[in-house]
Amino acid sequence: MKVAFVFPGQGSQSVGMGREFYENYPEARAVFEKADQALGFSISEMCFAGPEAELNKTINTQPAVLTVSMACLEVMKKAGGLAASAVAGHSLGEYSALVAAGSLSFEDAVRLVRKRGQYMQEAVPLGEGGMAAVMGLSGEEVQEVCRKASNAGIVEAVNLNCPGQVVVAGDNNGLKAAGLLAKEAGAKRFIPLTVSAPFHSSMMKPAGERLAADLDKTSVADPDVPVVANVTADFVRTGEDVRALLVRQVYSPVRWEESVRRLVSAGVTTVVEIGPGKVLSGLVKKISRDLQVCNIEDPASLEKALALVGEVG
Repeated sequence: MKVAFVFPGQGSQSVGMGREFYENYPEARAVFEKADQALGFSISEMCFAGPEAELNKTINTQPAVLTVSMACLEVMKKAGGLAASAVAGHSLGEYSALVAAGSLSFEDAVRLVRKRGQYMQEAVPLGEGGMAAVMGLSGEEVQEVCRKASNAGIVEAVNLNCPGQVVVAGDNNGLKAAGLLAKEAGAKRFIPLTVSAPFHSSMMKPAGERLAADLDKTSVADPDVPVVANVTADFVRTGEDVRALLVRQVYSPVRWEESVRRLVSAGVTTVVEIGPGKVLSGLVKKISRDLQVCNIEDPASLEKALALVGEVG
C-alpha cells in the first residue's frame, strides 16, 4: 500500500476548524501557538471563533488553513504514525505539503502564505475580478470558452479540478462573457465563487513577483518526500525548483486532476486528505475510483482514517 497525503486550499475553511484537536492534543496546541507567535496575532482564535467575514479574507484564510492542516498532521503522526510516500496540496495546500515534506519550516510557511494572501489581494482592486466554477464541460471545452470570451475581457481556466469541474478566473467582462458561452456550450452550471480576486490567473503576475522577493530570503530545502507541484503536475525534487514553482504557482493554473493521476502512476493506492473539510476527497474520488480516500480533520475522522488504512494495509 502506498499512501499520499493531500492538503486543502482556500474554500475549505470554516469557523471552529481545528478546535477539537487543539483542546485534546498538545501536539495540535503547539502548532497553533507557533502560528500565533510567527504572525504576531491569534490566528487560532480566528479559526475557532471567527468572525467568518474575517476568516474568509484571503490574508487570514491562507495562514488559518495551513495552521489547521499542520495541526491535523501532527496529531495523526502521534496517533498512528502513517507515513506518506508522496504529498500534494491544492494551491495554498502546496505550502502544507512542502512543510510536511521538510522543504519549508512551518513558521516560514505561515508567514509566507499571509504575505501571499496580501499580494494576491492587492494585485487586483477589489471588485474588479473574480472566479467561477464551470460544471459539466471538459477542460478542453472550457479552454475554448475562455478563448472565445477573451474578446470581451480576461478569462482563463485556472483550476483543472476533476472531470467536469473547471474553475475560471478573470476580470468582470471576461467572466460575464464566459458564463454565457459556457451555457451555450452545454455547461450544467456556471457558479460565481465567493472569492475576492482572480486567483491563479495572469492578473496575479504582480503578486508572484512580490512573493519571489520573500522566497529569495527564505530557506527552501530539497523535499524529503516526493511532492507533486500544481504548476507541472509532476514531482519536484530540489529546493531551487520548489522556490521557482511557488512563484509561478500564483499566476498559473492548478493542474489538480493531472496531479492526482501522477500520484496514481507513481503507485499510490490510498489518499488521505489532511486539514479542514473534504473538498479534495470529493475531487479525488471523481478522478479515480480505484483509490481509497479518507480525510483527517477532527478526532472522529482520525479514528476512521486510521481504521481504513489499517484494513487496507
